[in-house]
Amino acid sequence: MTIPATVEDAATLIVTGNPNVGKSVIFQLLTGCYATVSNYPGTTVTVSRSSASVEGRTFRVCDTPGLNSLQVSSEDELVARNLLLDDHAIVLQVADAKNLLRALTLTLELAEAGCRMVLDLNMADEARERRMAIDLEGLRGLLGIPVAATIATQRWGLERLRRALPDACRPRASVRYPSVIKDAVSRMLRVLPEAWPARKAFALLWLAGDRNILEQLKPRLDPASVEALEAITAQAQEQVSSRLGRLIAHARLREAQRLVNRVVTAEESAHLPRLKPLGDLAMHPLWGLPILAGVLALMYVLVGDLAAQHGVDFLEERVFGHYLIPAAQWMVHGLVPWPWLQALFVGEYGLLTMALPYAFAIILPIVGMFFLCFGFLEDVGYLPRLSVMANRFCRLLGLNGKAVLPLVLGFGCDTMATMTSRILDSERERVIVTLLLALGIPCSAQLGVIMAMLAGRPLLALGIWLGVLFAVILVVGQAASRLLPGDASPFLYEIPPLRMPKASNILIKTAGRVEWYVKEAVPLFFLGTLALFLLHASGLLAVLERLGRPLIVSWLGLPAQATGAFLVGFLRRDFGAAGLFMLQRNGMLDGVQIVVSLVTITLFVPCIAQYFMMVKERGWKLANLMAGFVFGVAFLVGGLLFRVLSALKVAL
Repeated sequence: MTIPATVEDAATLIVTGNPNVGKSVIFQLLTGCYATVSNYPGTTVTVSRSSASVEGRTFRVCDTPGLNSLQVSSEDELVARNLLLDDHAIVLQVADAKNLLRALTLTLELAEAGCRMVLDLNMADEARERRMAIDLEGLRGLLGIPVAATIATQRWGLERLRRALPDACRPRASVRYPSVIKDAVSRMLRVLPEAWPARKAFALLWLAGDRNILEQLKPRLDPASVEALEAITAQAQEQVSSRLGRLIAHARLREAQRLVNRVVTAEESAHLPRLKPLGDLAMHPLWGLPILAGVLALMYVLVGDLAAQHGVDFLEERVFGHYLIPAAQWMVHGLVPWPWLQALFVGEYGLLTMALPYAFAIILPIVGMFFLCFGFLEDVGYLPRLSVMANRFCRLLGLNGKAVLPLVLGFGCDTMATMTSRILDSERERVIVTLLLALGIPCSAQLGVIMAMLAGRPLLALGIWLGVLFAVILVVGQAASRLLPGDASPFLYEIPPLRMPKASNILIKTAGRVEWYVKEAVPLFFLGTLALFLLHASGLLAVLERLGRPLIVSWLGLPAQATGAFLVGFLRRDFGAAGLFMLQRNGMLDGVQIVVSLVTITLFVPCIAQYFMMVKERGWKLANLMAGFVFGVAFLVGGLLFRVLSALKVAL
């Protein structure tokens, strides 16, 4: 492996840094390409790639997952490290200006990896708010690399950052390690191939006992070299009482602190950011609960009432009911001579009379409002505080508070949330979270329809739905945590400050997610409608309704027409929920049936996209086992709930 001699030789620019420092915002500003911009770690699980013109030259820009050290503990950090060690590129390290110590610790590791780099101190406004003055010229001189300051959300400093990129070079700063580490590294460098520019970083990671680096290096080295490296490590460990990894980390931290002391002329004062007291309350074991209840109540009003009632009524009744559907029927009947083709477009299961209103009149306003609310919570910084609040509950499931992030993301899209489970530290935790996402976490479209169906019912209906889901998740989570070997990982988590969100970021994020919905979800609505049309035209739908009657009618207590909703629920759970929503609007479901149907469809099998993501992440065998288990639990719980509510004669 070789490093290009000049910036012009490098075709790739890697954006890296600690979690929650604005990497994805910088990536978006450099490339003009949308990437998920979130205020909590773990959002960028896969590598986003685009291109950017920097000082007249075009570069391929990679937005990597955040990492705190090259010694990684999760899959997303491993992805980032592999790029940094193996990709011959310029590195743009985005740092949190107010947390310079943490940033420089990573900078020193990147220097040991031989990276040509530029350091960007982002969130400069928050550093100023804490009365921190950073000597950029002094830091540039100490590190020997270009240093820029930015406020990414305001585009401040972006041009200076662009001008700094062509001057990227290797840092000259180095860490003063204890003699035992220094001697061991010198001996290991004579074993590792000279062609590897990151071999010092490889040596230090090997000494620290990083399992991932051991697995990566052993196939690339001959047995004699592996044996020599293991002997050097063993000899070094015999000379010290502490672990080598701890000595290495402490040495880097001391050097980073030395640099901070030389360039930060005003330490953080007693002055607190305006929103800090509210941020502290949001994590309080007692006062955090009413704040959480307020957030959920506001979302319920916005999504369940404003969007699901008023927005859906306006689009479905006026726009589609009065104008678009009559116009479509008039055009199809006038232009299409064949009755079966007319039925395909404007019949009971027509693409224009069923799929189009479902996708754009019923689901889109609900999804759009949910995405808007979710984007606000991301940017304001509430979700990390939710993870702190949820840590105690997650412990009951054999997890820690970090697991709440993919679980909360599941309320946006279970498919992406399943992939985001990579941020968790162990395979055991990733399996449990994947199972819970498939079982009881409704995606935004499905959740929006559920909230719309419950909006006109007594509060008890919402309580029963939530209570049953909570109980099922708790029982299944505890069972899984007991059956799967291993213990929960320690909960080590940095809490970012609460921030005033920038409206443009929220709108861009919402627009990007709505675009995803239109591209990815809407075609499946049409595919599901087409499947229903073919089943109806061939008579198979009536056959399936008769076959499903013992399960749907006798066991769940629902009308036979609900069979169609559950059939398309195999394709997308939100499409199945939309079918139940239409049955409710047509007066075919009473209060008990609404609650039973919603519990069952929420616990129903994952949609096709989520199922294939489960296969990709966990393998065919485990994915099929999870899907079969979820199917059985959904109908078992739904049938038992129907019998309990009927026996108690609960009025819903």
